[in-house]
Amino acid sequence: MTINAQVKILTWNVENLGSSKSESVINYIANTVKDSDIVALQEVVAGYGGAQAVAKLADALNRKGAKWDYVTSDPTSSSAYKTERYAFLWKTARVRLVNKPWLEKKYSLLIDREPYYATFEFNKQQFTLANFHAITKSKQPETEIKYFKNLPGEYPNLNLIFLGDFNCPPSHTVFNPLKKMGYKPAFIGQKTSLKKDCKENNCLSNEFDNLWYDSNKFVVTNPKTILFYKDFDDFTKAKETSDHIPLTIELIIK
Repeated sequence: MTINAQVKILTWNVENLGSSKSESVINYIANTVKDSDIVALQEVVAGYGGAQAVAKLADALNRKGAKWDYVTSDPTSSSAYKTERYAFLWKTARVRLVNKPWLEKKYSLLIDREPYYATFEFNKQQFTLANFHAITKSKQPETEIKYFKNLPGEYPNLNLIFLGDFNCPPSHTVFNPLKKMGYKPAFIGQKTSLKKDCKENNCLSNEFDNLWYDSNKFVVTNPKTILFYKDFDDFTKAKETSDHIPLTIELIIK
């Protein structure tokens, strides 16, 4: 297998990516994600500044030696809860976007921030990333994640990978139906959200972010966390970037 047969995917809840993020924070995010081939972002601000911040991030990435393209979703259709956008950014020399990305229609009333799908082609093989940010733990995200077991059947011709912030650990029984289909979490026992305070290097809580892939169709290698907060002397300063860490994997399509 050639080294090129793997595509590097990063997922990150960037916490309110919008006009509140300074140019230096946007540039820092670009430096953090630039080694990936595809970047999936959650928590892009739905209102003014969200789409513009993604454009600024793409612009920053384009100044770092590779050509990037990007797409931002419409705001999610949530009426009862906090609406957001999703975004994908990708290296055009590594992957190709196939067709127009879309927000989940059928389950949009049952899932507050419905997933945002984008199909990519790599080495003449296609896969579809379903970018997702669940409702918070206190609102019981399992009440919407339970519909994910229906999504592979809704899209039988797509090789789906669910990724993002599930606000729910991979050990939760709500994932059992997906596991029975052959889906596996790329990360087990990995905490991904930043604590209020960082004491004695104990900075993370909650196994919320992950990537779920169909092990019948994919092999995932090299799952890594980017502990970006270690770049900052001040933990509070680190949290201006995000309150979650990014996760990366390398994907081999069987």
